[in-house]
Amino acid sequence: MDDLVVIGAGPYGLSIAAHAAAAGLDVRLLGRPMASWRDHMPDGMYLKSEPWSSNLSAPDGRHTLAEYCATRGVVAEHGTPLPIGTFSAYGMWFARQAAPAVEEVTVTEVTPQGDGFRVHTAEGPPLLARTVALAVGVMPFVHHPEALRDLPPAHYTHSTGHRDLTRFAGREVAVLGAGQAALETAALLAEQGARPCLVARRSRLNWNTVPQPLNRPPLHSLRDPHSGLGTGWRSWVWSELPWAVRRLPAHTRERIAATALGPAGAWWLRDRFERRVPVLLGHRLHRAVAAGERTRLGLTTRAGESVVLDVAHVIAATGFAPDLARLDLLDAGLRAALATVGEGRAPELSPGFESSWPGLFFAGLLAAPSFGPSMRFVHGAGFTAGRLVRGVRKRLGARGPRSGSPGAARLDRAAAPGCCPGPGAPPGHPKTYLR
Repeated sequence: MDDLVVIGAGPYGLSIAAHAAAAGLDVRLLGRPMASWRDHMPDGMYLKSEPWSSNLSAPDGRHTLAEYCATRGVVAEHGTPLPIGTFSAYGMWFARQAAPAVEEVTVTEVTPQGDGFRVHTAEGPPLLARTVALAVGVMPFVHHPEALRDLPPAHYTHSTGHRDLTRFAGREVAVLGAGQAALETAALLAEQGARPCLVARRSRLNWNTVPQPLNRPPLHSLRDPHSGLGTGWRSWVWSELPWAVRRLPAHTRERIAATALGPAGAWWLRDRFERRVPVLLGHRLHRAVAAGERTRLGLTTRAGESVVLDVAHVIAATGFAPDLARLDLLDAGLRAALATVGEGRAPELSPGFESSWPGLFFAGLLAAPSFGPSMRFVHGAGFTAGRLVRGVRKRLGARGPRSGSPGAARLDRAAAPGCCPGPGAPPGHPKTYLR
């Protein structure tokens, strides 16, 4: 029986597994490495966050995005957008350098088994684990507007459903949404020969400003501090103090998770978008009807006027909804037994990311209603990995990993604690001490 099985091999899963292995746990990592980034983002997209705030987390502070880029002659500097392909390649490199070997299997079900869990896969016999960490990313939680759900499947897709947008060349495409995914998808469609139109309920689009330099006068830094999620004190709190967010009342955490750091486009995208993409702002979708191979969208303006938009295809860039009910791989009885945050459908988590079911841990989007909006971003992996692994060790008890296990041998060989830069910290930020 393994000490820990990590399900999901994206930034969170890889970071958790790296910390678990370094802590001496007998850990297995299941999933396709960086699957969401490699398989569900169109060619030509860029990373919205700054490179220094987009590191995966290794316990010694090494294997950063900057380190990867430096060895390949790639620029990874503040204020310069980085291609998604480069970030995906970095994650694959991190997996080889810092994490235990990834087992590319499809997990079909996680069920309770005695004091632990049975993890079923499509490729072989089930695994037994003392603890399980679910780091499944965002794909189980894609959100489509209700009005689209009666359309034939060929008429609409989610923005995560495309690697190649050239198939839409010459066709009219309605893109629904007002966030980065919607704006960048629409711009890429226009640049690849399609005729997109952005449809959004918002009356105006929000655009991030050009980032301020990292090195600024002390007063400027105090007034508007940098953080992994942007500048300003509010962003700094969400980024650097997830533990404090967790101490807030449940209804407050739910509201923060749903509204903080709302839809906005990257500063470097604005010119590309505004030159080529027409917009229908302040329009609410209330109906969608298939008309042969085309789709007619019934829209309503804020003034109550009706508008019909006739298109060849609809792409919903409408985000993700953290909802345990959508996590089909988790045993239904176990799911139903979990305590949730307030009136929501996300698990209530301990300071160590453990759910109300002993030994079952969650990371990433489902942790946002407990720890705040940083859990929606790569930057949150640095906070999550060390604390979750400490939570696992606490659950396993003072005995630590099983005697004679590979994890116990690794722990015996581990070097003495030291200090290292905190994952994702920009130059000049405080250091974090390993314990």
